[in-house]
Order: sequence, then C-alpha cells, then structure tokens
Amino acid sequence: PSRLLITWQTKTFYIHFHTTTMMALRSFVLVALSGVAAAFAPSRNVAVSTSLSAEMSKSLPFLVKPEKLDGSMAGDVGFDPMGLSEIQVDLKYARWAELKHGRICMLAIVGMLFQEYGIHIPGERFVTTDPIEAIGSVGFAGNAQVFALIGAIELGTYERHYGEGTPGDIGWDLIGVLKGKSDEEVQKAMEQEIQHSRLAMIAFTGALIQTLLFHKPLLG
Repeated sequence: PSRLLITWQTKTFYIHFHTTTMMALRSFVLVALSGVAAAFAPSRNVAVSTSLSAEMSKSLPFLVKPEKLDGSMAGDVGFDPMGLSEIQVDLKYARWAELKHGRICMLAIVGMLFQEYGIHIPGERFVTTDPIEAIGSVGFAGNAQVFALIGAIELGTYERHYGEGTPGDIGWDLIGVLKGKSDEEVQKAMEQEIQHSRLAMIAFTGALIQTLLFHKPLLG
C-alpha cells in the first residue's frame, strides 16, 4: 500500500508539474506574439477609430498610409510599418541617404562578383578572389585612392543635399541616359533606380554575410 501511495503521489505531482509548465509556456508564447504584433501596429498617434474614408497604404492595405508618404517621391508605395517617416524632419534628405547607399551597394555587389569571377589588374596584390580579403591585399595606397575619390565626390556635391532639388541629382549624366526623355520616362527611370537600389542593399548584405561566414564564391 505504501508503494502504491508513493506511486500515486508521484504521478499526481508529475501531472500537476506538467500542467503548470504548459500553462506557463502558453502564457509566454502569447506575450511574445503580442509583442511582435505590437511592433507592426500603427503608431498611437493615429486614431484607433479610423474613418472608412482614410486612404490605406498601397503596399500594406491593412494599415493607413503614413501622412508624409504622399506618393510624390519615386518608389513611394506607402511602406513604413515601423513609422520611420514620422521621425524624419526632411524626407528629401532621407531619400538622398537611401539613394546614396543604394548606388554604393549596386557598385559593391557588381564589384564583389567581378572580383571573384572577372579579370584582374596584373599584379599579385590584385588577384585575390575573396572580396573581403582583397581589401587588405591591395594595401594602403589602393584603399587611399578609393577614399580620396569618395571624399572628392562628397565635397563637390554636399550642398545639393539641402534645398529644393531632386534627391539624388548631382548634375551628372555623362553618357546622356536622360537626354531627350519625357517627364514620364524620367519618372520611370527614377522609380527603376530606387527599386534597384533597394534590391542591391539587400543583395549586398546577404553577399557580405555569406562571404564572412563561409568564405566561398557567391555563385558556388
């Protein structure tokens, strides 16, 4: 009888412990999910009882379109689930930054592929196929030239970041890409550039992580 009593008590304790643990885990999961949902919820300064006439975001139809994203900029589809546009004083300056990073990443991802599979300048320091290792193999002089060129471009175009000009327009069209195009064609080209810029930023981030982790060619 004593053994049966101990066995019964052990089973009872196990069932109680299992039930309590499962309830705690469920509570934790619910709290975690509610936190994730809150991160993508509209900011509190937007009225909860939004009228049916409110314009919804083109990219996220279940959210109200951010006030500052009025579609006047190329590539603006009302995508701002984190509300970053609300803390931006000047969206044109933010677009300048986005285009700059995008253009750099477009050059960078092409450069990484060319470094692995393309033709290299003669010399032992220029034949490193790993894009990360290549930064160190070219030496100080090679990197100094790159930074000097970047600095010259920045100094020459710095004032264009502020004012009423078009974001990203530094006055360069050396090969006449926009020459003779209508306003609609120019707008389309601007939308294509911002879309490629955003894609390139994602591609460069992925390529950088893959190279740092595995040190293998991007295309296998």
